[in-house]
Parts: sequence; C-alpha cells; structure tokens
Amino acid sequence: MQNKENQEPRTQAAGVCPVRSEMNPDSCSVSGPGRVPVRSNLKVFSIDDFDIGRPLGKGKFGNVYLARERHIKAIVALKVLFKSQMVKEGVEHQLRREIEIQSHLRHPNILRFYNYFHDETRVYLILEYAPRGEMDIKPENLLLGYKGELKIADFGWSVHAPSLRRRTMCGTLDYLPPEMIEGSSHDEKVDLWSIGVLCYECLVGNPPFESASNSETYKRITKVDLKFPKVVSDGARDLISKLLRHSPSMRLPLSSVMAHPWVKTNSRRVLPPACPE
Repeated sequence: MQNKENQEPRTQAAGVCPVRSEMNPDSCSVSGPGRVPVRSNLKVFSIDDFDIGRPLGKGKFGNVYLARERHIKAIVALKVLFKSQMVKEGVEHQLRREIEIQSHLRHPNILRFYNYFHDETRVYLILEYAPRGEMDIKPENLLLGYKGELKIADFGWSVHAPSLRRRTMCGTLDYLPPEMIEGSSHDEKVDLWSIGVLCYECLVGNPPFESASNSETYKRITKVDLKFPKVVSDGARDLISKLLRHSPSMRLPLSSVMAHPWVKTNSRRVLPPACPE
C-alpha cells in the first residue's frame, strides 16, 4: 500500500467468506462469523496484514472496507480514517474516545471493536463485519449481523459517565430531542427520544417530525407535533408517545420499554452465533 494522502487501500480480497478463527495468530480459540477477538498485546497490525475487498461504506473522514487477515483468513470490516481530515476538523479527541469506549464494550447487539493501528497518513480500526449491512432506512449506524441480529455501531459521540450532562449539538436532525435543539444541557435520556423516533421510522418509513425544511423540523420537534398514520397499532402508538415527550424526565425508561406489552408481544430477539470459550 502506498502512503499517498487520500488514496484508497489496494483491493485484493474478492468473494471471501467468514471463517471461524481467531484474529490473533498466537491464540488457538475460535469464534463465530463476525466475532473475532483480538489481543493487542500479542499482535501489532499493519495494512500489509490484510487483503482489502469491496467498500462497505463511506464517511466524512474515510471509508470502511471488507478485509481479510492474511495469516488466518479472518473476515473483518476495516475502517480507514485520514489523519489530515480529522486534524482539520479537530476531532482527534472524538476518535480516541470512540476507541476507548468501544474497546470496552462486549455485547451481542453492539458491533465489536477488535484493534487499531496507524501509519503516516491513516488510522485503521479493525471492526466486526456485519454481513447483512445497514438497515434499509435512515439509521446507518444500525447494522445487521450474520443471523440478522441488530448491531449498534459508531461511538464517536459517546461518553463514559451516564450522569455527565452535555451541551454538544450532534446527531442527525430528525433524531435530535427538544433539549438539544433548545440548547439545554442533556443526558442519556436523549437516547430514549431517539428510540421513539427509530420505532416510528421502522413502522412508518420516515421520521415522525420530517418536514420540507430544517426550521420546520425544529419547530415540530420542540412542539412534539406527533402524528400517526392509521397503520400504526394502538400498542405502538402508546409506546412511541411515551418515549417522545418534551420533558426528559417524563420519557419511558428502558426497563419499562422492555416490559411494554407491545414490545413483549412483538419482540423476536435474534442472537449472534455462539462463541466457544
């Protein structure tokens, strides 16, 4: 691979399939497709350790590629970020936080972060490959795994402490809660609002406050101008209405979301392949 700014990695891996194998050549344990543990203290990676396949997605700071580790043929997603772009936008701290947080997360519904490395111009994140790609609606950070299980990806705007209140304006407009639009401090309850928006979009096909202009969308969000088409059932309306409330303290907590009758009736949780210890 040439270290030329903004040049994409060379493409060599085509038509590859998931393998049951550790990313780390020094370990003998195995894992299911898309779950390939990495112990960074045993192996230091470089781009020469990978065959690069087709693009999986593109972003502001770089691209994501299907990749195969050459030694044991493990299939992963390789997120390639350009240092110059990140420095220009002043988001180096965001990348450090993303790596720090996601490296500590171990959950079947969170995209696994395995390792990272860098060269003169790029930073490379080695991530779990979600074979079925993005959901077919706006939430591009929700991926589908080997069995169709949901995986949450991208933790660049996350924080460690759940009690930490913030004032950063970030995220997709359609998913912003009233407190962020109004410039108030906010906490983890913004996620309850986002869950309500996501539920609505999955059922209806578009966000609940979508409008012709950003200013109109802002107004609808702050007023919680929520309207349901007839196809949405009473149970779904009840759940979404209890999540999309202007006051964060009045939003339905996660424990109550999981216990909601509509969720319990319709939930069919899909888990990823079992990983032998």
